[in-house]
Amino acid sequence: MSEHTPIGLGHEATTVTALTHSGNFHVDETLGYVVLHYALAPMGDLRARIVEGVSDDCLKFCRSRDPGQIQAADIVFDVGGIYDPAKGRYDHHMKNKPLREDGTPYSAAGLLWKDYGRAAVRNLVTTQVSDATITAIWQSIDKSLVVPIDQDDNGVAKMGKLSLADIVSACSPPWDTAELHGPEEARRRETHGFANAATAVASHLVNTIDRVRASLKATERVLSAYEKAEDKRILLMDTGMPTEKVIFEHDLPVIYVVSPTGAGQWNVKAVPPERGAFGQRISLPEAWGGLDGAALAAASGVCDAVFAHPARFICGAASREGALAMAQRALEIDAAQK
Repeated sequence: MSEHTPIGLGHEATTVTALTHSGNFHVDETLGYVVLHYALAPMGDLRARIVEGVSDDCLKFCRSRDPGQIQAADIVFDVGGIYDPAKGRYDHHMKNKPLREDGTPYSAAGLLWKDYGRAAVRNLVTTQVSDATITAIWQSIDKSLVVPIDQDDNGVAKMGKLSLADIVSACSPPWDTAELHGPEEARRRETHGFANAATAVASHLVNTIDRVRASLKATERVLSAYEKAEDKRILLMDTGMPTEKVIFEHDLPVIYVVSPTGAGQWNVKAVPPERGAFGQRISLPEAWGGLDGAALAAASGVCDAVFAHPARFICGAASREGALAMAQRALEIDAAQK
């Protein structure tokens, strides 16, 4: 956490003016604005603040390169030539630019995320979570989203095709807009383009934060279920949720995951040999592949067996007990064949 209190996060109730440059816009200052929006004024109108210049919920925003406006603003990012967070200055274009501990140059987004990201996460997480969880979400977003933006904006590494940077760029008006429609219309389209980009980035950030929160919750539940498991090769979950990420990150020797589906039945899913791969650590029995109903019940010895996929990576039963029995029977059959 920063040693200083970031501007706007103290107890003062004054309106904070945030400014970034006008002209061509990129993903780093777009995300920077979105972070400030959710950190300082999450109930305000993200688009109207850009398009109409309204001041709401203690935050006013403008885009300009005018030295007077830059000097007057409380928070200035991606422009101004100064990095001094105690004074609300978050540029990164200087010769001695701010660097991460590993030497990666910060972008404006990274600098603002460092100071305001936790507050943004706290305002976006709608369930009661601990400060440790807020920090874990902040760290995950920093690694998965913000660092790649830092790298892309500083010419270290491209984010790749169809990235958030490409989505932001696609919101910019074409290069000849002023030539075809005049400078005033070009400025109007640029402003609306930035608003469109900010809306898209905001949607991505909100959804990503919620998915990270859910992922951390899933990790706790998977590890708890694993600790309770009598046979560590079978992971019995009371609720359907992503399990593969946790299994591989924690090197769990799970072969089959048993969990309920929304259709009122229970499935047995085989864990792949490595994360995201096709295939299975141990495939379901060959004799079950492609069977369903009575034929599968007879082949498996489980009376309420429902189906077994021909590829032998998933099968199901009508009950929790039936699915668990199928997983146990599959392991017994595999052991007998070795």
